[in-house]
Amino acid sequence: MKVLVIEDDKATADYVAGGLREEGHELDHAPDGPTGLELACSRSYDVLVVDRMLPRLDGLSLVRALRSAGQSVPILFLTSVGGIDDRVEGLEAGADDYLLKPFAFSELMARLNALMRRAPTRREETALVVGDLRMNLLARTVTRAGVAIELQPREFRLLEYLMRNRGRVMTRTMLLERVWEFHFDPKTNVVETHVSRLRAKIDRPFASEMIRTVRGSGYVLDA
Repeated sequence: MKVLVIEDDKATADYVAGGLREEGHELDHAPDGPTGLELACSRSYDVLVVDRMLPRLDGLSLVRALRSAGQSVPILFLTSVGGIDDRVEGLEAGADDYLLKPFAFSELMARLNALMRRAPTRREETALVVGDLRMNLLARTVTRAGVAIELQPREFRLLEYLMRNRGRVMTRTMLLERVWEFHFDPKTNVVETHVSRLRAKIDRPFASEMIRTVRGSGYVLDA
């Protein structure tokens, strides 16, 4: 699963994040309502875990905004606000389940799995869009600002992985595993070479750069 946890309490967020990653799931964390809303609207998730008492935008308002925008992603409220009226209010706002703090991680995991079983199968993505960069996954074409860009198959795969993980730092090891399917270090500069070629095609001819090097960490693509 790819999970978005919207939780302002660091201890709770770290506990949930650690458990999910140990189970092999991907996770993003937002410490407040506006950040969570932005992530939920701009990225694709299998399920959201949302605290009700969030800074700057409360959980109820966040869920209502997502449902008004047509988002159907399953949502679980994780909160200490547990009266019957509170739970009814949360479910009527658009949440699919409600779990009270304190909680056992095993119960949280069971509830998330149950939500996934009930959730309709997501339609297969046919396009990725980041700013003015667009990738058609069916036609295997790429354009930026309407200009067609010719990519070699490995360059296309590298760009696809960066676009699917927009805004997140992708390390050299992650790229080797996901793009080249290497589970060892080949002791070559294959990643650096392909990133350089990709930049020459999607960055240098245009006004702004989208691929950024994070020194000592890896690469990040964003608008």
